[in-house]
Amino acid sequence: MPPEQAFAEESQDPHRMVQCAGSPNRMWVQHHNGIFRSDDCGHSWTEMGKLGPSNFGFGVVVHPKDPDRAWFVPGIKDEMRIPVDGQLVVTRTRDGGKTADVLSRGLPGPHAYDLVYRNALDIDATGERLAFGSTTGSLFVSENSGDDWVEISSHLPPIYAVRFA
Repeated sequence: MPPEQAFAEESQDPHRMVQCAGSPNRMWVQHHNGIFRSDDCGHSWTEMGKLGPSNFGFGVVVHPKDPDRAWFVPGIKDEMRIPVDGQLVVTRTRDGGKTADVLSRGLPGPHAYDLVYRNALDIDATGERLAFGSTTGSLFVSENSGDDWVEISSHLPPIYAVRFA
């Protein structure tokens, strides 16, 4: 796109947009230009400051009852679709995007090349269990809101979607 249109609303490429089930006015989106939050059901958006190693990525989930809690899997944008510094992490905000925790316990690195596609990160109905699949065919689960991760499977084909039943 022409440089003067880089931040125009109609020029955006939303990678994933989610809505909090318990507070439907709160929405989160991640795309090329960063992470944004809406408090009015998508009518207006506020760009979040830097939340972890990068605000670029594809996967985003929001807690089903707490609209201030959301998770993202960051990566390097455009030229190199891999984790920043070769370290696969998940970032979590618990305060509506003011700050973020960088969660990596149980995740591979350094020299990790896993990226998480748009629909490959999910959260269950309790808001405590998360799962994601990667482009390198690994499947990870956390039973404690992302504090710890366990690799459930590896060497699968690239995982495009993960869902809790």
